[in-house]
Formats: sequence, structure tokens, C-alpha cells
Amino acid sequence: MKKLAVIPARYESSRFPGKPLIDLMGKSMIQHVYERVNDSDLFDTVVVATDDDRIADHVTGFSGEVMMTSNQHRSGTERCGEVVERFDDHDIVVNIQGDEPLVDPKQLKQLLDAFDSSEVEIATLATPKITPDELKDSNRIKVVVDHKNDALYFSRSHIPFERNENEYPYLRHIGLYGFKADVLKKMVSAKPTKLEEVESLEQLRWMYYGYSIRVVETSIETPNIDVPEDVEHVLQVMKQQA
Repeated sequence: MKKLAVIPARYESSRFPGKPLIDLMGKSMIQHVYERVNDSDLFDTVVVATDDDRIADHVTGFSGEVMMTSNQHRSGTERCGEVVERFDDHDIVVNIQGDEPLVDPKQLKQLLDAFDSSEVEIATLATPKITPDELKDSNRIKVVVDHKNDALYFSRSHIPFERNENEYPYLRHIGLYGFKADVLKKMVSAKPTKLEEVESLEQLRWMYYGYSIRVVETSIETPNIDVPEDVEHVLQVMKQQA
């Protein structure tokens, strides 16, 4: 199977404009992400997908592969959907966030290994590392799974609700996705749903239309950069790894 890694990168982030180009120990964030993914040797093709000339020129400058995409996309998934139309000979597509400068190849391999099973259409990751505060935090997405480890539901709420005292093995979702290419093409053309909109979770759209999402449990986590306050923490981790 041919594997395509797509790294969506927007310049006009509402919480941190220009963050793909911020300097982290002498390299931009987007270069760190690209090189970690490319050096993993897990993918046949690695592409940065952007709608901004500044990002495109920068990626070209460090000899990375980049594709200009529409500025009308509402999500990274939609941007990946445009890219896969160009690379239509690839079987598996992985959406890797452009704000993950410490993305771990071991984590990527865990995700890709899910597709060894022919029944898997979409795969994602989750971790059992979750604190009581994270259970209550609406920015930390929770997921419950069935006997095959396919998702039953994702929510910003505390799920399942503990009516009876019980140490339930809660899972916190990690937003890394892999798709069969033909499934991704269908997903990006599917109409948004009320369920997706009320939770603001696009994966609920895919489940609504009957697609299964295999949840791979992992102990590997890497910090991302969402807001400027996250930069110092990521730099500290980078220095520890240097």
C-alpha cells in the first residue's frame, strides 16, 4: 500500500497567526514537522498543504514538497481531501497537524499498523493518560469504544457518566487520523451534521454516515503549539531531546 502524509498548514490562525513559521531552535515549526515525518521512512510521499504563499515559499526553500490548496477549506481534513485527488495512486492518507513539531514516528507507525486489517476505514489514537481535570475539560476530547476498539462516540463531555462508582478506563482522544484514500474522498463531500456542529467534532460526521473509526491506544504523547504560551514548553522538551 502506498502511504501519503499530508501536513495542513494555515497562516491565519485566530489564536496564533503565522505559527507554522515561528522559529524553534533554528528551524521553523513546519520544517520540524516535515522533517520528522519524512525521516520516519513510513510514507511514500510527504506534502505540506497550505493556502498561503509565505508558507509555500518557505517549504520550497528547505526542499520540502508543498501543494497550494483552496482557502475555502473549513478543516485540515478537507485540505487533505484536495491533496489526495492529486495523489490518487496512494492507498492510505494520514493527516498530521502542522503544529506538532515533536511528532513521534513510533506514534505514526502505531496508526499505520491499524490498516493491516482490511476492515479498517479510518484510524485514530487515544491515550489512557487522563486526569480528573481533563475529564471535565471540554477541550480534551473523550472517546468510548466497542469490543473491536472501534469508536462508539466522541465527546467534549465526561463520557461515560458514572452513575455507579466504578473505575472506568477512560480514553482521551489524540487528534491524529489515517484514512483509506477512497473513504477520505467520500468524507470531504459529505454534508455536515447537527451532531457534528453541536459538539464541534468533525469525526461525528463520519460516524453519522456509517463509517467506522478504529481507535488505537497509545502511551506516546507529544506537545503541540496551539497558542503562544505553548512555545516555551515545547522548546524545553526539544532541548531535553537534543
